[in-house]
Amino acid sequence: MTKDAQHWSQWFWNSFFADWLARVQDDQGGVFDALNADGTPDPTAKKSLLAQARTLFTLSHAALVTGDPSLIVAAKRQVTFLEHFQKTSGLYRCMTARDGSLTGQIEDEYARSYDQTFVILGLVTWNKLSPSDEVCARIDDCWTALELHLTDPVTGLLRNDDSGANTGPAQNPHMHLFEACLQAFRMTDDAIWLARAAKLRATGLRYFMDDQSGSIAEFLTPDLNPLPDAAGLRREIGHQCEWAWLLIEEAELANDDSLRIPANRLINFADTYGFAQDGMLKGAAFDAVSTTGDVVENSFLMWPQTEAIKILATRHRAGEAKVGARAQQLLCQMFEHWFEQHPVFINQVDAAGNVLWDEGLTRLMYHIVIAMSEGARAGLWSLPSAPRTYSVHKTS
Repeated sequence: MTKDAQHWSQWFWNSFFADWLARVQDDQGGVFDALNADGTPDPTAKKSLLAQARTLFTLSHAALVTGDPSLIVAAKRQVTFLEHFQKTSGLYRCMTARDGSLTGQIEDEYARSYDQTFVILGLVTWNKLSPSDEVCARIDDCWTALELHLTDPVTGLLRNDDSGANTGPAQNPHMHLFEACLQAFRMTDDAIWLARAAKLRATGLRYFMDDQSGSIAEFLTPDLNPLPDAAGLRREIGHQCEWAWLLIEEAELANDDSLRIPANRLINFADTYGFAQDGMLKGAAFDAVSTTGDVVENSFLMWPQTEAIKILATRHRAGEAKVGARAQQLLCQMFEHWFEQHPVFINQVDAAGNVLWDEGLTRLMYHIVIAMSEGARAGLWSLPSAPRTYSVHKTS
């Protein structure tokens, strides 16, 4: 590698991010959900709540860590566009047309718990930048709606959506609502959010933690059993890293070192089975392995690399040897294989580095900016020395 992690951090913040933002913003409001392989959007595509809410967080977080005031303007556009998704107090539909109008398709009207978590994550971060009673009320309404309409009153598990379908629960919305609560506590210092985080964490670990392997399962059956056969043994490495990062964050915020025990089990599982040991992608995180360590998906999405960088940076802050160098190497790999020689970035490569999925998904920038800021927090690379101004569309 001829370019080090510091080079890539400066390039990302001083060059790439501005270009990406200019490409992804839509003059009709909000952002496009994806950019094609040539770096252009599909003007006929619908817009998802997931991409819009994650981008609100992305821009708000970037504004907080870089000090760039123009990103506040960009984030405000996202707050405004989110209003198109609200269908009842606190509940947000999952999809709209490009201009924010209704699509007329019933499946686009569903409120998904996974998406709602990012509404809270985005709004609490935005409210730190631009506090208002209105946004506080929207946050409270969203939380209340999650409890009333998307939470099973017996188990405390989140329903996948409000469609009424009897689908088995997924760990992902629990993890991200746990994340949103921790972020809300950081932004507000209100202990209620730490209590909510603890409750979600306990529920998530109770139902999804596999004590035998020390790993987090992805899905359960409707009667709360592991999925049958190989599906029940499949583990995504990115989520093992992400849960571990969140558990250590809660341990630090709540001053509770007992939370490091499950975090360390997840770290050990990921370190033992989750990273390529040879080849062009040596050191990169696999998409999925089995509980016994078999590689079941010998492919490499970008987002698991960011989650690995985050937990490696956290471990480096704690004084663990050699993990900082792993984070730096993985950051360089990410930019060289998923960014370099592409107009923006791509989503997935195979073990030889060949492109499997060439879209630049807008929702992935949420993963990237946290990895960049966590590495800087750990002193593995630095943020830009001075804020730069990003060009943004202005809401009319």
